[in-house]
Amino acid sequence: MYLVKVYVTYKESVLDPQGEAVKGAVHRLGYQDVSDIRIGKYFEIKVTPSNNQTQSAVAEEIEAICDKLLANVNMETYRYEIVQMEEAAL
Repeated sequence: MYLVKVYVTYKESVLDPQGEAVKGAVHRLGYQDVSDIRIGKYFEIKVTPSNNQTQSAVAEEIEAICDKLLANVNMETYRYEIVQMEEAAL
């Protein structure tokens, strides 16, 4: 079994209004050295591979899920980590 951690954030060229609002609040709290805050989404996906599916096949599946559902690829970028889970962790 694999645990996939997916991180989705706005592309650098896209304005992040929530991030700007949080940055303003942080500045009002007196933390003036904070120069940027970006808000994103985080997903954890457990994948049980079938028929000796390789990690690269799992990666292809995750990329398809991200492209089709989890991220708006016009405005957002994503990255993911695939971690093989030990049987005891299940």
